[in-house]
Amino acid sequence: MRTRQKIYVILPTTATNGNCRPIALPIALKEVKKTGLLLMVASTLALSGCDVQSQQQIGSILGQVATGATGTPTNLEISNALKQALEIGTAAGSDKLSAKDGFFGNMAIKILFPAEAQKVEKTLRSVGLNSLADNVILSLNRAAEDAAKEAKPIFVNAIKQMTIADATNILLGNKDAATQYFKRVTTAQLMERFSPVISNSLSKVGATKYWGDAATAYNRLPLVTPVNTNLTNYVAEKAISGMFVQVAQEELKIRDNISARSTGLLQKVFGYADTKK
Repeated sequence: MRTRQKIYVILPTTATNGNCRPIALPIALKEVKKTGLLLMVASTLALSGCDVQSQQQIGSILGQVATGATGTPTNLEISNALKQALEIGTAAGSDKLSAKDGFFGNMAIKILFPAEAQKVEKTLRSVGLNSLADNVILSLNRAAEDAAKEAKPIFVNAIKQMTIADATNILLGNKDAATQYFKRVTTAQLMERFSPVISNSLSKVGATKYWGDAATAYNRLPLVTPVNTNLTNYVAEKAISGMFVQVAQEELKIRDNISARSTGLLQKVFGYADTKK
C-alpha cells in the first residue's frame, strides 16, 4: 500500500482576543501546484488582520516551510547533500571560467600585468605600444581560461574524499567554509595540473611571444631595471585564485539562494542549516 506524500501549509486564524494562531493544513504533495497560489493569497489576506507579533510568528513558520526545513537530517544526508551541492557549484564555476572571457570579461578576477611589471605596461603605453600591452593581458587571460578546464576533476576528487565530519563542519561553518576546505586540499594539485597547461597555453595563444616582446622592449629602455617575471607561475597562481573566487560565489548562492536548492535533499539539509544560523 503506497503512502501519499503530504506537506503541511501554515495558515493563520484569528482568535477571540484579536491575536492569530497558526493552523497546519495537510495537503497531498501532488496538489501543491494547484493550490499554491490560492493558499499564498489566503495567507496574505489573513495575515493582514493579525497583530505584529503574530505575523512574525507565522512568518517564521512559513519561512521554515519555504526553505524545506522538514526535520533534522542524518549525518549521511548532510554528507550527501553537501557533496551534491559542491559538485554542482564547482562544475558551474569551472564551466564559467573555462568559457571565452571567463577571466578576461570578469573584472573581479581578470589577470593584469604582474605587480612588479606594471611599470612595464605603463612605460609601453607611454611610448605608444598600447596594442602590445593589450595583447599581453588578453593572452594571459586566455591561458587561464584554457587551464580552468582542468579544475573540475580535481574538485570532484576532493569532494569524494570528504568525510562526514568535514561535511558537517562545512555545512554549519562560515559561508566560505567549503571554499576554505578546497583551498586547503586542492591548491597544490591545482598548481601541479595548471602549470603545464598554462605553459602550453601561453605559447598557443601567443602570450609568451607578447610578453617576451614587451619585456624586451622595456628592458631596452635606458635607466630601467630589467624585469624577469616567471609568467607561467604568475598566471597559474592568479588562475587558481580566480577559481576560488568563483567557487566562493557558487557556495554563497547555494547557502543563501533558496531557488538554487534544486533537490529535496538539498532543501532539507540547507533548510536545517538555516535554522542553525
